[in-house]
Amino acid sequence: MNTKFIISSSPHLRSNEDIATIMRDVVIALLPATIASIYYFRIGAVTVILSAVIGAVLAEAITQKLMGKEITINDWSAVVTGLLLAFNIPSSAPWWLPFIGSVFAIVIVKQLFGGLGHNFMNPALAARAMLLASWPVEMTTWVSPGADAVSTATPLAIIKGVEAVDMAKPSIFDLLIGNVGGCVGETSAILLIIGGLYLLYRRVITYVIPTYYVGTVFILTFLFGGFDLSNSIYHLFAGGLMIGAFYMATDYASSPVTYKGQIIYAIGCGILTTVIRLWGGYPEGVSYSILLMNVATPLIDKYINPKVFGEVVR
Repeated sequence: MNTKFIISSSPHLRSNEDIATIMRDVVIALLPATIASIYYFRIGAVTVILSAVIGAVLAEAITQKLMGKEITINDWSAVVTGLLLAFNIPSSAPWWLPFIGSVFAIVIVKQLFGGLGHNFMNPALAARAMLLASWPVEMTTWVSPGADAVSTATPLAIIKGVEAVDMAKPSIFDLLIGNVGGCVGETSAILLIIGGLYLLYRRVITYVIPTYYVGTVFILTFLFGGFDLSNSIYHLFAGGLMIGAFYMATDYASSPVTYKGQIIYAIGCGILTTVIRLWGGYPEGVSYSILLMNVATPLIDKYINPKVFGEVVR
């Protein structure tokens, strides 16, 4: 009998998908919204996107070279980080702003903590928070879509009354197609959702975090927004909720690994987003809510961890 038994370490179930495949799927999912952002914000969107992506790829390659590591820019993870950061920056920002943000995201948040899979928070969102704290004027100067690029306010700022209270509130249809002022990635809610559905189809992400995150925001804005259904729907499609729920809160390294943990994490993101939007001093709360829950992820994993099979109760 010539049967050979091969004994190896786990994992024993293997997949043909690798990091590069997953990251390419994320880029493909973001392509419709990327094209829409260029259509609406023209050269400003192109500048921000190229600066962020080039900065991320260069920072990854140079940092890994200096640290004596294998250069892994071919896995597309740096491209994803740069693209997601660009989606969180106004199209009016100067080219050096997204470039600096990408360098911070890759070098400080990603590589210095061990590289891909070891970052304790989403690198793009951490970079956005740094940029907002360092250059608040450039990070909050919004322009309207189109060639004229007239200064405007975001839909969330208008309904909250933070600025430009005399401006008309954009319609829900405008939010869906992206004909509103805001960050590069706040272009078209429907295109972001289509991209998210593609990621679900490709099994890059699961339904848990996006569903519970968006659902929590919807319920809480309805309960604390005067039981106004239209207001709750407006909160779903305005701002960065869709890009945050589908593309950023689902980051493998900074979100819980268990089903129950992901539910707690997503509900926490939804609660924090709603609190900041309704009662905070800033009209948008998606980025900060995800960052705060990223920090809480190790604690969630610790206490929601399933018991090991065969473990004896103490």
